[in-house]
Amino acid sequence: MEIKAIAPRTVRGINTVGLLTLTRKEISRFLNVYLQTLVAPVITTLLFYTIFALAFGGEDRMAGTIPFMQFLAPGLIMMTMVQNAFANTSSSIVIAKVQGNIVDVLMPPLSAGELVAAYTMGAVARGMLVGTITACVMMIFSPMGIHNLFAAVVYAVLGNMMLAVLGIIGGIWSQKFDHIAAVTNFFITPMTFLSGTFYSVDSLPAPWSTLAHYNPFFHMIDGFRYGMTGHADSDVVMGAMILAAINMGLLLCAWRMLKSGYRVKS
Repeated sequence: MEIKAIAPRTVRGINTVGLLTLTRKEISRFLNVYLQTLVAPVITTLLFYTIFALAFGGEDRMAGTIPFMQFLAPGLIMMTMVQNAFANTSSSIVIAKVQGNIVDVLMPPLSAGELVAAYTMGAVARGMLVGTITACVMMIFSPMGIHNLFAAVVYAVLGNMMLAVLGIIGGIWSQKFDHIAAVTNFFITPMTFLSGTFYSVDSLPAPWSTLAHYNPFFHMIDGFRYGMTGHADSDVVMGAMILAAINMGLLLCAWRMLKSGYRVKS
């Protein structure tokens, strides 16, 4: 009986099968531990919301022309989304490197661009899912509406994408869990808390109010808040353009790091 050799599969253009497989793997990874990746962030966000409502008299305060609690909710939702998007990509890469199974991702016929795209889409899916669940739960306790759905979705996607790619860069750079924890504690969290999540940057004295507009985290929260409430402290079109430009730069950086094999192949 003659045995015919099986010709190797040639991948031309985009490896759609590999791209979608890695994306599904990333989504399945956080769905399998949904109590940690979906439920816990929602509870944490609700605790923040409750503390501001009860302990600091949030129900009686105003932020410009809207009640403070309606002003606060979009910022908390965006903060939760982007932190989870960052955690998804950074933890996936760092765990793979520490456990030594990063080779399972590097050996398949996936280009650097396809790896970046798959990791990013998985993280954006987690961020959007966490944000949707958080918003739905918040609506039970406080009236929330949507002023501009298109703006809300655009800023949610841009914000999640920015932190997802930052997570890829941080995960590649990190050699152990302490490194990625340092990025989170000394960069992601401070930038998020200083972005106008809990206050209007217009209330800050000079020059801090001006400096706040150079924080990209401010633009993604301000734009998302505009989509939910109609309130904005800056030009939302310019903010979207700034985030898009930053995302392009970060994507190029992540692609270059994977293309060169920096800290993943050596």
